[in-house]
Amino acid sequence: MNTVHANGIELAYDSFGDKTNEAILLIAGLGTQMIRWTAPFCEELAARGYRVIRFDNRDAGCSTHFSQCPPPDFGALAAMLMAGRRPSVPYSLHDMAADAIGLLDGLSIDRAHVVGRSMGGMVAQIMASEHPGRVLSLTSIMSSTGNPELPQAAPDIMAMMTRPAPNPFSDEPGFLAHSLDFAQRISGSRYLFDGEAHRLLVLEEVRRAYDPGGTGRQIAAMAVTGDRRSRLAAITVPALIVHGIDDPLVLPACGRDTAMSIPNAELMLIDGMAHDLPPALYRTIAEGIDQTARRAGR
Repeated sequence: MNTVHANGIELAYDSFGDKTNEAILLIAGLGTQMIRWTAPFCEELAARGYRVIRFDNRDAGCSTHFSQCPPPDFGALAAMLMAGRRPSVPYSLHDMAADAIGLLDGLSIDRAHVVGRSMGGMVAQIMASEHPGRVLSLTSIMSSTGNPELPQAAPDIMAMMTRPAPNPFSDEPGFLAHSLDFAQRISGSRYLFDGEAHRLLVLEEVRRAYDPGGTGRQIAAMAVTGDRRSRLAAITVPALIVHGIDDPLVLPACGRDTAMSIPNAELMLIDGMAHDLPPALYRTIAEGIDQTARRAGR
């Protein structure tokens, strides 16, 4: 495993493809690790002539965890935000974007094509808006703008996402059932959900690191970062917004809002895709990322 000291923390990463090629930086979503960007997907991109880098966000995987900070009280957090007050949290998405910039610094990469999924899409948007000299192109997948007027996920999905999971070390079957139920609930209608592949993936994540408090701290980071639309309007690099029409967690309206907020952004709505990245779509999404990179004058 490779690590880089960046922005005051350690970030774990790996890469695919020739190190002399233009870089694509992949940013993972809420509570997940870099291995959610599967090796076949990374190889699909690398085969198009890129160096593909994936890494663990702070509080995930083998990167630095903020375990000294207790998980947030979501009720108190929501109450403070409703009252127009900013809660004290360990970090925001802006800090996570600074981590990614620090990773590029540590790898001596001046500029990269940045791709993020879900929460990672929000971090990628901040990179493109706040660090424009470091981003060649932006691809935001199944993500949103922080616009408070956008529709929210159904209550049962929110309940499943926030309900504490059984401890995998004392109740592995219960933990797997909890994870599989949620993953299947947010999967699409057209592409078969591979329960066995998901089971192996989440068990690998547990072996790498298990820290449910980290997910809570990442949720708090999203909550305090707020509405980003005014900053997204300043993005000038080529941008692609990918969203599944069947996404029940981050609804398609969120993808449309993101595309409308970024000048000249292209919107790719995929029928049958939900809040997942099925292997059948690897080539389609890789082609979109590649075409967006080429718009940057590759």
